Amino acid sequence: MNLILYHGSSNEITTPIFGGGKPHNDYGPAFYCTREPDMAREWASAKDRDGCLNAYSFDTDSLDILDLSNHTVLHWLSVLLENRTFRLSYPLGVEGKEYILRNFSLDYRSKDLIIGYRADDSYFAYAQDFLNGTISYTQLGQAMKLGELGIQYAIKSREAFSRLKFIFSESVSSSIWYERRMNRDLMARRQYFDGIARRKKGDLYITSILDEEIKPGDPRLI
Repeated sequence: MNLILYHGSSNEITTPIFGGGKPHNDYGPAFYCTREPDMAREWASAKDRDGCLNAYSFDTDSLDILDLSNHTVLHWLSVLLENRTFRLSYPLGVEGKEYILRNFSLDYRSKDLIIGYRADDSYFAYAQDFLNGTISYTQLGQAMKLGELGIQYAIKSREAFSRLKFIFSESVSSSIWYERRMNRDLMARRQYFDGIARRKKGDLYITSILDEEIKPGDPRLI
């Protein structure tokens, strides 16, 4: 399948470099893209500078792909736990982290491409709230959809990088797109505190997952 992917950056990138990127991004070192050009424009914008939208064609045929939508939110969280730095305020959070890594880890490092949620700003805080026992498993899944942040494509392997073919780039005005980015995050936070963050009786919390030793395949982890 041939896709059109977009990457927001501070400058034009005609040839993404394999092995570059920050080690503590969501899925480790990778070239992160989206299928939504407006989302990439938001990623490209900063408060005090304009950015650049880069577009690529990308052939996925025969690639080894990990699509996290085919797994539970806890599988997604396990990958995030291996790459991002979490502020876990209580022993419960530390215990939850260890349990999820022990039982829900995936073989993601060898994949050519990873498709999954993007843990940006407040979205990352929701994952921390779940581990610290503040919100439930259901609420975490709902929170990931707030603000319509969308799905990201993490280009991981040398072979996958070779499939990226530059199409065009265009300038992104920070005066327009940075404000949209901030408004999206603000909207997500408001929705979160207006309803999702409220405790719901019967929901599955990290304490229950630990006490009942819930494993992959449990029907409650839909």
